[in-house]
Amino acid sequence: IASVTVERVKVSQNWRHGRCRRETVLKWKCNLMPWMELDGQYLYLSQAENIQAYQLCPDGTGLQRHPQAIFSGHQEDVCRFVLVNSHIVSGGGDGNIVLHKIHGSYSVKFSAHEQEVNCVDFQGGLIVSGSRDRTAKVWSLSAGRVGQCLHTVQTEDRVWSIAISPLLSSFVTGTACCGHTSPLRIWDFESGQLLTCLGTDFHHGAGVLDVFYETPSLLLSCGYDTYIRYWDIRTSTRKCVREWEEPHDSALYCIRTDGNHMIASGSSYYGVVRLWDKRQTQCLQSFHLSSPTSSPVYCLRFSTTHLYAALASALHVLDFTAS
Repeated sequence: IASVTVERVKVSQNWRHGRCRRETVLKWKCNLMPWMELDGQYLYLSQAENIQAYQLCPDGTGLQRHPQAIFSGHQEDVCRFVLVNSHIVSGGGDGNIVLHKIHGSYSVKFSAHEQEVNCVDFQGGLIVSGSRDRTAKVWSLSAGRVGQCLHTVQTEDRVWSIAISPLLSSFVTGTACCGHTSPLRIWDFESGQLLTCLGTDFHHGAGVLDVFYETPSLLLSCGYDTYIRYWDIRTSTRKCVREWEEPHDSALYCIRTDGNHMIASGSSYYGVVRLWDKRQTQCLQSFHLSSPTSSPVYCLRFSTTHLYAALASALHVLDFTAS
């Protein structure tokens, strides 16, 4: 388990209502590529091959220092995981997928890909996974069929991100954009066949590092080409309806919304987090969380009162209610 220390730093920048924020930082001694999820009173954070559950402090000042639970099973680092209906599904550098039930000792591990599992999603008793081995797969969690592969999609490109549609009828993959097709493609759950490609003007190498659905027809993507894109598949699959460019030409590792007008993006250098309003074209505010040492922002989780940002050696918690 990584050694963790806690720091609190006062800063004076304002957010929506002109309130200053307080920043709580959890640090560990080695550089990692963490991922996280929020669930009620807990924040789940991957650190190397484990996922640790930290309880949120009741007074809103951050996280408790020591994890309340640790979920293990991978032999190499956890790449990404999701938390759905009290289950954690994780993909790792060992090519395995691990399923944990949060309340209890139930867990399942199965070999999923020939190379690292870069991304996973889980909805409606089905898991989707994407890998460096240039495939995406659909897995069953039905009784008697747990870990059975239902479809293997040959993406012909490394898969960096994946998300299931809220309608549970399809899923989207974000790939490295090193081939001749769009890095954003939507696939049918029932058949595993390609339904549509999103966008036509991606440059070579414009890989999609994060993608997620806001609604069954609205989704957000970001990646190496420095753009956040907002897609409405009801109106067009050829062109996004809005886009925002990272002003310092940095790749964007992750995005998140507050479920309303606000978007948070995480950049590849100096832990830069930017806040955007969907109704505006320019960035509202930026936070430099790792200066002078550079680190990507690997993961963001955003609520109306807090922004959680996971960097290579620290977790930052920004409290927008502090005054």
